Amino acid sequence: MPPALARAPCDWSAILRLIQTEFAYMDGVIDPPSSMHRLGVEDIARQASEGEVWVIGAPPVACAFFTVKDDALYVGKLAVDAAHRGQGHARALLDMADRRAAAQGLRWLELQTRIELGANHAAFRRLGFHETGRTAHPGYARPTSVTMRRAVAL
Repeated sequence: MPPALARAPCDWSAILRLIQTEFAYMDGVIDPPSSMHRLGVEDIARQASEGEVWVIGAPPVACAFFTVKDDALYVGKLAVDAAHRGQGHARALLDMADRRAAAQGLRWLELQTRIELGANHAAFRRLGFHETGRTAHPGYARPTSVTMRRAVAL
């Protein structure tokens, strides 16, 4: 199944459930807690109108948010249903991000992952990303996120 652009009318709640289910393992692991706890269907609909929301499947088994950020296309809320992992869905969404970035003349794909999620860092390195920085959430003196980028294949 190729990625599809989610547009209204859409079952935003199915995308929200996917994100909540697949990010749930982070509870008690990352600090501060995931922003997915503040995410609602209206936020996903807004992301779809101001940026892009891509899904695979109906109901979705994978999703990602794309947002232009300076010279990069930022990839957020990348989630793949546990029962559908290992089928190339994350790679397909990142390849779509690459095509969308190239079409907009952007040089980079960018994402962030939490400091505590070493397996995510390794997975993104395998997908061609490299660390470009570390940032702290407001109120934290220590880094809480790792910023990673990969060059867009123009």
